[in-house]
Amino acid sequence: MKFTLSWLHDHLETNASVDEICEALTDLGLEVEGVENPGDALKAFKIGRVVSAQQHPDADRLRVCQVETDTGIAQVVCGAPNARQGITVVVAKPGMYIPGIDTTIQVGKIRGVESHGMMCSEREMELSDEHDGIIELPSGKVGESFVDWLAENDPAKVDPVIEIAITPNRPDALGVRGIARDLAARGLGVMKPAKVANVAGTFPCPINVTIDDDTRTDGCEVFMGRLIRGVKNGPSPAWLQDRLRAIGLRPISALVDVTNFFTYDMNRPLHVFDADKVAGDLRVHRSVGGETLTGLDEKEYSFAPGMVVISDDSGVESIAGVMGGLQTGCTGETENVFVEAAVWDMIQIARTGRALKINSDARYRNERGIDPAFNAPALELATQMIVEMCGGEASEVVTAGAVPDVARAYRLDTDRVQSLVGMEIAPDVQRATLSALGFVLDGDMASVPSWRPDVLGEADLVEEIARIASLTKLVGKPMARANVGVPKAILTPMQRREGIARRTAAALGYNECVTYSFIDRDSAALFDGGADVTMLENPISSEMSHMRPDLLPGLLQAAARNQARGYMDMALFEVGPAFHGGEPEEHHIQVAGLLVGNGCGRDPHGSRRVVDVYDAKADAEAVLAAIGAPAKAMIQRGAPDWWHPGRSGRISLGPKNILAVFGEVHPRVLAAMDVKGPAMAFTVYPERVPFARNKSATRPALMMNDLQAVERDFAFVVDVQVEALALVNAAAGADKALIEKVVVFDEFKGEQAETQMGAGKKSLAISVRMQPTGKTLTDKDIEAVSAKIVEKVSKATGAVLRG
Repeated sequence: MKFTLSWLHDHLETNASVDEICEALTDLGLEVEGVENPGDALKAFKIGRVVSAQQHPDADRLRVCQVETDTGIAQVVCGAPNARQGITVVVAKPGMYIPGIDTTIQVGKIRGVESHGMMCSEREMELSDEHDGIIELPSGKVGESFVDWLAENDPAKVDPVIEIAITPNRPDALGVRGIARDLAARGLGVMKPAKVANVAGTFPCPINVTIDDDTRTDGCEVFMGRLIRGVKNGPSPAWLQDRLRAIGLRPISALVDVTNFFTYDMNRPLHVFDADKVAGDLRVHRSVGGETLTGLDEKEYSFAPGMVVISDDSGVESIAGVMGGLQTGCTGETENVFVEAAVWDMIQIARTGRALKINSDARYRNERGIDPAFNAPALELATQMIVEMCGGEASEVVTAGAVPDVARAYRLDTDRVQSLVGMEIAPDVQRATLSALGFVLDGDMASVPSWRPDVLGEADLVEEIARIASLTKLVGKPMARANVGVPKAILTPMQRREGIARRTAAALGYNECVTYSFIDRDSAALFDGGADVTMLENPISSEMSHMRPDLLPGLLQAAARNQARGYMDMALFEVGPAFHGGEPEEHHIQVAGLLVGNGCGRDPHGSRRVVDVYDAKADAEAVLAAIGAPAKAMIQRGAPDWWHPGRSGRISLGPKNILAVFGEVHPRVLAAMDVKGPAMAFTVYPERVPFARNKSATRPALMMNDLQAVERDFAFVVDVQVEALALVNAAAGADKALIEKVVVFDEFKGEQAETQMGAGKKSLAISVRMQPTGKTLTDKDIEAVSAKIVEKVSKATGAVLRG
């Protein structure tokens, strides 16, 4: 939306500067996108007077002029035919930039005669295309600023143009008067009284109008018009042409320019038909489909069934509320004109405009909403302006339909306004604000003006008051405490645990990912998901059809995208919910990590290696330790089938409470998700880790044992298929209070081992660390525990102590 400062002054009496107006508009929600001020480029130009003008000694068409300026007499060589003694001119001194020729002038010699500046033409000043001679001013003092002279004598040439962005909920601001109303409410001036007109019709209108029944409710609510006969359509007045050009519109003719003026001045689109080209009466109806029309833009449009059009007896003549037809358009020969003012259904206008791909000023305003109560006054004002410019005689007004009743009122609670806005706004100020915006107050009820379709409730009254008061005046204030003393923790224990897990994974070198909770059915099926209970009813796309059953699919997809872009080594993690059902409570929190490629970059020491299962295991244990999991946990087989069956494990407290899963991702899953493996991963279930019984934030006392620990090594002969983990778990269970740690330190297998120990056998050696707490262990105690270890291991695995 563009308008000029002088145009704004037609509606608002104000002394505010352009900068003050722009700042206020942006603060009011009408964001200023740009300001074009022609005077800025002309500020340095001054008025001068030619004292003498002599023929150039070496050029017939040049004159050597002595020009009186604010700094004295300057010699200027000029080639303009009207350069002569006694005229008042516009002078540019050396060093000044001339916008029309994109040149900075300097002192120079022209045919051997020095010239100290130049006298300018209108084209050189970008005031017009006139360049047959230099500017001759009818008045002006030597040394006076040329911009000031223009502002007083020809203000249109230095009229600033302001462009603002209009949000869809503010159609009233698509007219200059609506903008002025907001500024007046802010206090930047006083609104001038609205113009009114009442042009009496002197004869019945020969063109009648009707609206079909199926179009009246949601197509066109009211259609008014009148004939003006005997007009003389020619160029519009200079002031109107200047305004239209300033906002980027091309003046066409007086009749068309009047409709464009009302479109921008009052947000009131109008249309004029050449009445002599209208066959019979006008009818507003829905198209059957297949009708065609050549629009004013000289393009041909074909209508789909249901579009609202205006037809006469010969066919469609106008696209209702969007664009008129070329056939009945006004030209220089138009003598009789039919002026139309109508209220159209906003949704219908938007659908038609989009379908036909027409972006007109009329469509832009009609689809956002115009003032229905201004329909008849706008027709009267337009009639008055046409008669004043073009002459003619107006008929009586014909009307089809009725002006829609948009009256509504909402309660103004002044105390509630202050509570919601957070500012102290006096009740009388609130009422004055609404009154300035056109609301009518009756007690506590505020009736909404007809030009504000966006005000639909009490909350909108609050917004209007806050907008005019300016939210920039809000002062931040700390919220009052509900209870005196130290406030309670905001985060739940589980939320704190999630934060700890997140920081721990980041400290381990992982990069956090935040992926969608939706994945495709095939990916979900790889992780025991994809059932109908987790399927979305209205998915964003086919690739986001199901709730994720695990965090690993999202991390694997992220890894695939990184690999496709050349990043082969990565460590990714995510903390978030995974879903095992369709109900709100059927989800659980996971901490998932993914390792792909090498664990470190290339270096001259050869330390680079591919990540393995033990990297994932160590990181899973680190996360568990950080969130408070018990140090002693069981390592078991039996991970889900998206893990490698021989290179994965579970960390659990007992056989059922699984705290984490780690290992290598199954090659079948990697192939399906286009990830170049191998890939190691872990998944931690923080909700399954028991919380400490002691809720105190105080750390427990450090327990240092002063008794000597004892380590004993055992070598067992077992079957080749026996897992080392089975030996470790059995040995650790021999005496849980005494045995602190069990580790495997040697494995002897192969042909040589089978030769010594028998076919299908191998040797596993473990080290057991015993830490006494009450007394130092005697040899007898050590022997008793050792015997218990041998017994437990033998019973669990069939092992025999190696001799």
